[in-house]
Amino acid sequence: MRTRLHSVTTWSAVVLWATMIFILSSIPGSALPPGRYSTLGHFTLYFVLGALVFAALDGDLRSRALSAIAIASAYGVSDELHQLFVPGRCADPIDWLVDTLGALTAIVLILFILRPRASRRKD
Repeated sequence: MRTRLHSVTTWSAVVLWATMIFILSSIPGSALPPGRYSTLGHFTLYFVLGALVFAALDGDLRSRALSAIAIASAYGVSDELHQLFVPGRCADPIDWLVDTLGALTAIVLILFILRPRASRRKD
């Protein structure tokens, strides 16, 4: 069982990270460096978001994992839609896929680390 402090702390981290993503997405296209460097940025930002959402959720590992991926992916969609209103930016489905892949990778890594621990507790 998680404490209220843990819940407030972890969800605060999610909100702060999501706010940072929103701020970065608000930068006009003309202020961004040329090239396709954003792919690694998208992957990294959503890797962290996926991990933070997973940490904030309650429940069994499977439901937390699926929910964290869904939440991070949905935020990725909203982020791409937000960029439609930022000068010089556009909604890119590839960026959304990279966002989702970043969150998915974080969750798979977390499950890989936690599974052995969960198995040992049952024994």
